[in-house]
Amino acid sequence: MIYIVILLVILLSSVSFRHLYLKREINRTTKILSSINRDETNKKVNIHLYDKNLERLTEEINNHIDKRKHSLAMKKQSENMMKQSISYISHDLRTPLTSINGYIQLLESKDLSDEDKEEYLKIIRDSSLRLNILLEDFYELSLIDQDEYPLAREQVDIKEVILEVLFSFYNEFEQRGITPDIDMPETSTYLYTDPSTLKRVIENLIINSIRHSTGDIDIHLTVTASVIQFNIKNPAKKLSEEDIIHMFDPFYKADQTRKGEGTGLGLPITKSLMEKMEGTIQAEPLEDDLKIICQWPIK
Repeated sequence: MIYIVILLVILLSSVSFRHLYLKREINRTTKILSSINRDETNKKVNIHLYDKNLERLTEEINNHIDKRKHSLAMKKQSENMMKQSISYISHDLRTPLTSINGYIQLLESKDLSDEDKEEYLKIIRDSSLRLNILLEDFYELSLIDQDEYPLAREQVDIKEVILEVLFSFYNEFEQRGITPDIDMPETSTYLYTDPSTLKRVIENLIINSIRHSTGDIDIHLTVTASVIQFNIKNPAKKLSEEDIIHMFDPFYKADQTRKGEGTGLGLPITKSLMEKMEGTIQAEPLEDDLKIICQWPIK
């Protein structure tokens, strides 16, 4: 009888001790979670008591902590990008507006000749046109990022689209003395996608090459069993490694120089459109050349 009593006492003591220790672990975990909720710590929960249920609970809590840390980091990054975007947009809009306002004030002068008035009006028209282009690019970039961005899908002959776009830039090629070297399959190459989006991608890439090329442009279209690949290559001796890394970042050009043609949003818009089309785009330096590669999977 005495042995049974002793055994019961030991079991009761063990259960009581485990209960107290479990309660202590729960209280300690509660304090850690409370500190996390008050943004006082990002410390993970660890346990000193072996218990499968408690271990599973701790694992789920730590997973939640990791996701929360990632979410906060992404939120901070997004806020910083938003602040930068607002700053860049303000700068880009202010430049043509300042020019327009300045020349309007000059036009109000009574001592201007007809030639000066015509010159000032031309500057105002050019600044207004650039302002309109900026606003359209800003709007399009914001629109593409929305989930409900309209995207029709049909069989499109990408070879025909490329040739059509190239022909539309014939005058620009002539003016800049650029001869495009075109290499494409003899037969039609079909892609199941949105035709207007595909055309915009090709246009943006050709515009970018024309503006920044220091020589002729190479254009290649290849097809394999799994992908359709469109490459455009042009001389670009002044590009740095950082330029390649940030080439598809919004406002990168504007941030670096704020000069030259374009808004600095053509390639970011192109990347967003490629993602909407379930394709990929990347830049690759080749000695003194820049090669941009677009790929679409064949489904």
